[in-house]
Amino acid sequence: MPTRMQQFQHWALNPWTVLGCVLAGGTLGWAAPELSSRLSVVGVVYVDLLKMIVLPFMISAVIFSLQNLYRDGGAARIFKRVVVVFLAFSLMAAVLAAAGSLLVRPGGNLAPDTRAALGKIVSSDEERSNTEMTMREPDQVVPETSLRDVVQSLIPQNIFASLANGETLKALVFALLFGFAAGQVPSRISTGLHQALETIYHACQTLTRWVNLPVPLVLVCMAASQVALTGLQPMRAMAGFVVAFLCICVLLLGLAIELISRRAGVPYGEVMRAMREPFALGVATNNSATCMPAMVSGLVGQLKFARARVELLVPLSISLLRVGAVAYFVCGTLFIAALYGRALSPLDLGVLLLVSALAGFASAGMAGIVTVSLVGTVCNYLSLPFEAAFVLLVAVDPICAMGRTAVTVIASCAAVATICAKPVKL
Repeated sequence: MPTRMQQFQHWALNPWTVLGCVLAGGTLGWAAPELSSRLSVVGVVYVDLLKMIVLPFMISAVIFSLQNLYRDGGAARIFKRVVVVFLAFSLMAAVLAAAGSLLVRPGGNLAPDTRAALGKIVSSDEERSNTEMTMREPDQVVPETSLRDVVQSLIPQNIFASLANGETLKALVFALLFGFAAGQVPSRISTGLHQALETIYHACQTLTRWVNLPVPLVLVCMAASQVALTGLQPMRAMAGFVVAFLCICVLLLGLAIELISRRAGVPYGEVMRAMREPFALGVATNNSATCMPAMVSGLVGQLKFARARVELLVPLSISLLRVGAVAYFVCGTLFIAALYGRALSPLDLGVLLLVSALAGFASAGMAGIVTVSLVGTVCNYLSLPFEAAFVLLVAVDPICAMGRTAVTVIASCAAVATICAKPVKL
């Protein structure tokens, strides 16, 4: 029987609650702009709290998952296959999302009044963390980033300095390397570290639930303050983004079903019946972890993959293979680039694909608005503004989160099917 707090948490994070709070905040901002403009501090504090949790959550989740991979007796034999498949899936999702976004260009060709309203958001940024957005292409040349700069920006010289500076991707690289090394340490020595990481991981999950308790109030305040500042025009820009992202999700889902069908040696209809429950749970809950029992049941009970491998790989894939998040990071970043009239060079696109794939691993254990905040990490590598567009992405996230979670769940099933041996037909 769920407690009252659990019931409230379920209500507070329900997609319809989130959408309703954004609409209520917009109405408040339109009706009482003077009062609403003073509520922006609530959003600033909330985003800072999310950033506070991201790094310990990510590091503990990545190292903990990699240790679990090694703790299984036969896991070392499939380690290379896991790495190759996870990287290939992440990069493929990034490439397809980039191709779809560049083809549709959501955020481009906006009406002048909408662009002016968005520019007003940027020009009022008190921290000056964003660049100025004008009604036309900027005259100044954006400094080019070399491949050497990108590589150096990913390798931490001092992990403690990277943690202190909030450098998420440097911390991720350290976590991946440390997790690989920790997996080689004998269990009798590494048990203490494993238990400590598990404690940190679950403590961060609890802290995230606490921080998310006031989400309805936070969203009302954020939406009210932004509408008081800019009006309702900027929201028109989001329709194209939502449609483009959902179309990309459908494409990725179709490819995942095709791959599962080939690996299982069964028709599409049978695969869709096996994946129906995890898909429905993903859309309904926006929490891929809750789909794991249904994923195991579909892959083992209906598609006949080996249970031992499936039970090991499903939790690992849910923790590290965030295909839906990768596609979202690419679409969100290209949307922001189109809003600001920023043309991306081939090198910029290469950086976008690589950093988005890495950010997907960094999103281990995260969901909802916390995932949206990681778009800022990707934007940072391309010198794109993010903070001002955050509330725009949050406003439509209840819809995007459904597609993002569904893609992550079904693509994880496809990855598990790829790594496992094909079922033996009797």
